[in-house]
Amino acid sequence: MQQADLSYVRTEMLAPQPAPNRERGFGAWLRANLFASPIDTVLTLLGLFLVVWFVPNFLRWAFIDAVWSGPDRSVCATIPQGGIQPEGWSGACWAFVNAKFAQFMYGRYTFSERWRVDLTAIMFVLLMVPLLMPRAPYKGLNALLFFVVFPIVAFFLLVGGYFGLRYVPTSEWGGLLVTMVLSFVGIAISLPLGIILALGRRSKMPAIKLVCVIFIEVVRGVPLVTVLFMASVMLPLFMPAGVTFDRFLRALVGVSLFASAYMAEVVRGGLQAIPKGQYEGAESLGLSYWQKMILIVLPQALKLVIPGIVNTFIGLFKDTSLVYIIGMFDLLGIVRQNFTDAAWASAQTPMSGLVFAGAVFWIFCFGMSRYSIWMERRLDTGHRR
Repeated sequence: MQQADLSYVRTEMLAPQPAPNRERGFGAWLRANLFASPIDTVLTLLGLFLVVWFVPNFLRWAFIDAVWSGPDRSVCATIPQGGIQPEGWSGACWAFVNAKFAQFMYGRYTFSERWRVDLTAIMFVLLMVPLLMPRAPYKGLNALLFFVVFPIVAFFLLVGGYFGLRYVPTSEWGGLLVTMVLSFVGIAISLPLGIILALGRRSKMPAIKLVCVIFIEVVRGVPLVTVLFMASVMLPLFMPAGVTFDRFLRALVGVSLFASAYMAEVVRGGLQAIPKGQYEGAESLGLSYWQKMILIVLPQALKLVIPGIVNTFIGLFKDTSLVYIIGMFDLLGIVRQNFTDAAWASAQTPMSGLVFAGAVFWIFCFGMSRYSIWMERRLDTGHRR
């Protein structure tokens, strides 16, 4: 039989070839991300126009024509060197921020006692950073120190009145100190309380479910301003004669309860996203209700709703500015209060102060957002291939 000619059959595999030039390099990235379609091209050109128009003017206002130091508002009304000042144009008055920086951080906290605030901030950072690092050792001890020991030590340091420390009333607190304390306490209380409310709303016990539903819907149905007014003005009217609470403590309670209602709905969404088979599998193993929730359901549910949890944290951090309405001065409130200082009352100081406050808020919120994205990617192991 004549043997077939198989010369057309390849006997060796070709070596992998590089991608076409149009599919790699910076030009390919531009085509894929900025000029993939006519609409993308128009939006990209519009964005470039806005950047070219806004960024040079902002840099000129914030750095080139800015005034960095000075004794009063007179230094912010001068024409910058080396150029003609356009009508209505002036640089940033960072001299105002520089002169009031201590008030922006501490409020009216006693000057000689501000080391206590600094020590509390250092302890906060030293305990929080290892807690946020997944591979840091002694997580249990670190969590115990951060969530149990640190709040007690911080209370005695900031308030005083014990161990020879001078008493500093909360009426003298202000600035970033108030913002951080309100947000930290609110976050620390709202998450566990929100989890309990979410579990209660899904409970099969009618009484518990009804109480949780009423609390969540009532609190979510009113603005935070109303809650703060209730906590600051109305709550003392319901207390027995001679019994009162510190105004700052009432604000802490109001902010924490308000955030916990929103947190409960975020957690409830995560609980509803867990397949029914997870509940049934845990029950088939003979686990109790709390074992099922703590070991099986909640870890999965909380992982799913990390963006919603952090979004609630960011909203809580920004909502602390509303305590200005009840006579307390957080960072934004203390900045606005200093606008009335006769030595710095000018057209340039409000914008500079507000930009500074906005930058501080953005740094904290952006940090929380980026950490949540990193943590979400790290925990997203359920669908990896």
